Amino acid sequence: MTWDRFSAPVRAWFEASFRAPTEAQAQGWPAIADGDHTLILAPTGSGKTLAAFLWAIDRLATTPEPAKDARCRVLYISPLRALAVDVEKNLRAPIAGIALAAERLGVPLRVPTVGMRTGDTPGKERQALVRTPPDILITTPESLYLMLTSKARETLRSVEYVIIDEIHAMAPTKRGAHLMVSLERLEAIAHKPPQRVALSATQRPLDEIARFLGGQKECGRSGATDGAAREPSAWQPRPVTIVDAGSRKVLELEVIVPVDDMAELGQAAPPAADGSLDLTVEPRASIWPHVHPRILELIRAHHTTIVFCNARRLAERLAAHLNDLAGEELVRAHHGSLSREQRLIVESDLKEGRLKAIVATSSLELGIDMGAVDLVVLVESPGSVARGIQRVGRAGHSVGEPSRGKIFPKYRGDLLEAAAVVRRMHEGLVEEMRYLRNPIDVLAQQIVATVALDEWDVDELATMLRRTANFVDLSDDMYREVLDMLSGRYPSDRFSGLRPRVVWDRVQGRVRAREGAQRVAISSGGTIPDRGLFGVFLPGGARVGELDEEMVYESLLRETFVLGASTWRIEEIAVDRVVVTPAPGEPAKMPFWKGDRPGRPLELGRALGALTREIRALPADRAEARLREDGLDERAASNLRRYLEEQAESTGAVPDDRTIVVERFPDEIGDWRVCILTPFGSRVHAPWALAIEERLTRADMPVQVLWSDDGIILRLPEAIDDIALELLLFEPDEVEELVVERLPNTSLFASRFRENAARALLLPRRRPGERTPLWQQRQRAADLLEVASG
Repeated sequence: MTWDRFSAPVRAWFEASFRAPTEAQAQGWPAIADGDHTLILAPTGSGKTLAAFLWAIDRLATTPEPAKDARCRVLYISPLRALAVDVEKNLRAPIAGIALAAERLGVPLRVPTVGMRTGDTPGKERQALVRTPPDILITTPESLYLMLTSKARETLRSVEYVIIDEIHAMAPTKRGAHLMVSLERLEAIAHKPPQRVALSATQRPLDEIARFLGGQKECGRSGATDGAAREPSAWQPRPVTIVDAGSRKVLELEVIVPVDDMAELGQAAPPAADGSLDLTVEPRASIWPHVHPRILELIRAHHTTIVFCNARRLAERLAAHLNDLAGEELVRAHHGSLSREQRLIVESDLKEGRLKAIVATSSLELGIDMGAVDLVVLVESPGSVARGIQRVGRAGHSVGEPSRGKIFPKYRGDLLEAAAVVRRMHEGLVEEMRYLRNPIDVLAQQIVATVALDEWDVDELATMLRRTANFVDLSDDMYREVLDMLSGRYPSDRFSGLRPRVVWDRVQGRVRAREGAQRVAISSGGTIPDRGLFGVFLPGGARVGELDEEMVYESLLRETFVLGASTWRIEEIAVDRVVVTPAPGEPAKMPFWKGDRPGRPLELGRALGALTREIRALPADRAEARLREDGLDERAASNLRRYLEEQAESTGAVPDDRTIVVERFPDEIGDWRVCILTPFGSRVHAPWALAIEERLTRADMPVQVLWSDDGIILRLPEAIDDIALELLLFEPDEVEELVVERLPNTSLFASRFRENAARALLLPRRRPGERTPLWQQRQRAADLLEVASG
């Protein structure tokens, strides 16, 4: 793209600040300037955020100032509140620099204003954004939904550009489907359809994400009016220009094992050559006493370090242990259960050098600028290639600088997964993703929100919904059944306590909201599950963070606990909050939070199996040499090779991408255990286990089933001493029926799908003045679903 399409101040500022445009910028600016919907794939630190913003900033600065009610023209959507704060800060530099360049050149220029609205934004600031809209509004998917469902939507009618950051984090989720419907609602009220620009460093396949971003346009009607599905040929994807600047960033990765033999943890030290025992050496009960000093050594050897964990509890524990070992506050924890104020304090302390490191969870993996980070440490395998690239990419977060990462596996199975992840990270093979089709709970919620302020024609509403890629295949039957449910047409009297949310005039073909529907849509909006978290506040009202509901129930007044590597004393436990005071230096318990870790992707499972098969086929010395080439240190390579050899000695076979191992043995009380071992991950094992459980239940064989990323365990009564292998294997055609039959009786359904049902039925999450227990919400949704499915 030639610079003549940018204004002189923008050209002057950019040429004074950078040597040349990056690949993402050089390829992205022509498409953005032409008004195309644009999807940019580029590695971390490649300037893709500036690529998305610069053309819009130029248009804002060089065009006449619009009317006050038509001022907001750029909408930036972030999946994380912390990322939104970071972008708002980073926009100040280019805007200020362009203004100074214009002043030097004597060119008149209007300085764009930036505003931010997220869940952390106080009410007064939200009202100020409505009274005086900014040129650029930074927000989250949930806040956009709330604005569109209130009078604040009037400030969005003038939006011309929509920038979606880290689109890969939302595309395969219900949160992404929810966002895409919100964008169609925005387009329905906007003066002209906004241009969409999306960014990511880890997304594949690009054509799938492009369809998700652009949505669909109608190119003819099928004429179906009898409840049949609309013909797919009636729709085609909106054009999206794909900018693939995804050259692989240089990664310097190492998998570190700090002990000679991970299998000997918990055993006494081996005897000396003469057979004597050194009783002064304590048994090695855990790998942590060896991991903590190595991590501390790495932190002190580098300027700034981010340590990533896969759980908030582990982040708190690790931060506390590192500070105890260092004898000073060297690190602090950073995760989503800290308040915005606490997170900002931790981030600023790291950037300004008051902290050497922070221990974080996924709260920092999505592109937040943490300054000059020169090392990332991963404690445990990241669980996916995309997550590993995002986390390690926090180091060397600038153009041309390599990203350095060290991975510390916790046990030998984790070491195997880490080896597979590292190999695929070097090759840039992130997992493929697919956007969801027809998530009905999202559909029901957005229908109520859409008609909360306006009456809609039923067919026009369906057309608007089908413009999203997620609902393009929505059948008339399914659509009308959802309208039936929302308008109070229920199959049983047990639904009598559920208030209808909309009025559906079937004669005129119109739908409008009932009284109170807007309030319910706002209070029950979004797709992030309600985990029953309690806010943690100081006596003056300042927010500290949040705690899990079960942890609060197990806590007593005057107890102390750790949050953000600081100690707090519980002064009061109310119906929805915990009031605390600081208790520095006092011994305290670690908090815990309940959450579901994403299962291992099937692609990674296959790669793990292929790696296992490859290493098993090589001689010992060549196998270890091959692993060291992938980035494993000498101890890690030796431990992994011996781990696979011991598995083969124990069972005669090792599970890989071509081998499934089934073993049977009695447990401590005489019941039989059957283990099915594969590397394919819980996304395969969970439905497989449910199908087995349903089949054995039908055969009068009571069984208890557990699954994980590494396999399935069946517990059979002692009386059943044999089980046919055929009962564990299935034809593809019969699996779906068995899984659907078993699913409503599982804890998985209770914890996840009943939450979705509560959203679909728009059950209020809170009663006025009191907290509705989470189990009551789920039970009510389950009862209603039982009637509806019966």
